[in-house]
Amino acid sequence: MLIDFSKFSSIKIGGVFEVAEISYENASEFNGVIIGACNNILISPKPPNLGILSDDFKFIELLDDEILRVGAKTKSSQIYNFAKKQNLAGFEFLRGIPGTLGGLLTMNAGLKGFEISNSLVSATTSKGKFIRDELDFSYRKSEIPGVIFEAEFSVKSGFDSSLSDEISKARNNQPKGYSFGSCFKNPANDSAGRLIESVQLKGYKIGGCKFSEIHANFLINFDNGKFEDATKLINLAKKRVLEEHGVKLECEVKIV
Repeated sequence: MLIDFSKFSSIKIGGVFEVAEISYENASEFNGVIIGACNNILISPKPPNLGILSDDFKFIELLDDEILRVGAKTKSSQIYNFAKKQNLAGFEFLRGIPGTLGGLLTMNAGLKGFEISNSLVSATTSKGKFIRDELDFSYRKSEIPGVIFEAEFSVKSGFDSSLSDEISKARNNQPKGYSFGSCFKNPANDSAGRLIESVQLKGYKIGGCKFSEIHANFLINFDNGKFEDATKLINLAKKRVLEEHGVKLECEVKIV
């Protein structure tokens, strides 16, 4: 299938490329990058092979009131709404996070001490089924072999509406516009946004992209920004922060 990434991706940057539909049958043969919902990906003018999961991977079910089984193409909003309806704790932080389960696991998505891997029991991929202890998770990063098919989570009752509201309120202060969300990971005991602001890049523009005036760690496509505009800003922030603070900024964004 053809996908126009200037419309499909959250940053609204990219050309029109052929994307393979991934099924259970052909996943093990696929050699390329799974794009998911393309919320944290910057597509280059010459990307590698791209794939997207078929709707066979879009499901969510509660097994024996103890295990939540979720397909990798299931949207985070569906997981959040299911947990809220079923009174399941531990998924409140998903409120307002875009993407699908596959991307959430790949990035080990989280907020305020919560991470998607916290209650993970197992993940099934094109390479087999792996229990939590066989997988390596860290801050905004995971090492999961193969194409992710689905995952199972241990669940308990007690959805916390007040926590959900608190998280939603915190996100309401984030900049609007076409972006990846956070562009860089926060260094230990510091903030990427503070560091970018300290090197005078808050609000800084290159072409149609800029670091937001509201939160410097948000790279915004405000006027038909191009791949080169975004990568120049990313590299400039890395360079200045390293020179002035000795800190190596690490991207949350995957540049493909």
